[in-house]
Amino acid sequence: MIKKIINFFFIIIIFFLFKFKYNSINIDVGFSPGDTAKNIILKSINNSKTSIDIAAYSFTNKIIAKLLIKAYNRGVKIRIVADKKSNTGKYTIVKYLKKHNIKIKLNNKYLIMHNKFMIIDNNSIETGSFNYTKNAIYKNAENVILIKNKFNIIKIYKKEFNILWKESEKI
Repeated sequence: MIKKIINFFFIIIIFFLFKFKYNSINIDVGFSPGDTAKNIILKSINNSKTSIDIAAYSFTNKIIAKLLIKAYNRGVKIRIVADKKSNTGKYTIVKYLKKHNIKIKLNNKYLIMHNKFMIIDNNSIETGSFNYTKNAIYKNAENVILIKNKFNIIKIYKKEFNILWKESEKI
């Protein structure tokens, strides 16, 4: 009887170790001003291996832009959809990214394309109020949530990104 109980608990322990090691869902949350939101975004870009898809309302942050270019140069496929009205002024960084061969489209279908999310390697989604701007890091009250390995949510975001990509115009 004791041997059966020990075997039962052994099987349960192995099951949970396997489940959490190989199929764990990780969630990180950050806020700004401060470094937690910024660090989640920068770390996600730095750790990317295959692809980054970004939907951005406003994109003026040079630090993020330079990291995206570094990721592109190491073979990461990058696509960005940005709001057209918010990214035609002198402070936008989209033209700089385009000059560095980053695929960029501008969306003018809506009053504003107010999305702010990033799909990293098709296994993580970063979303929240955080615009990819200098003010979002240092002056605004913003939030970021990074969800890893929650594939049903990532699939929904990927579908939405592809719709935005399709309906947007190349610059």
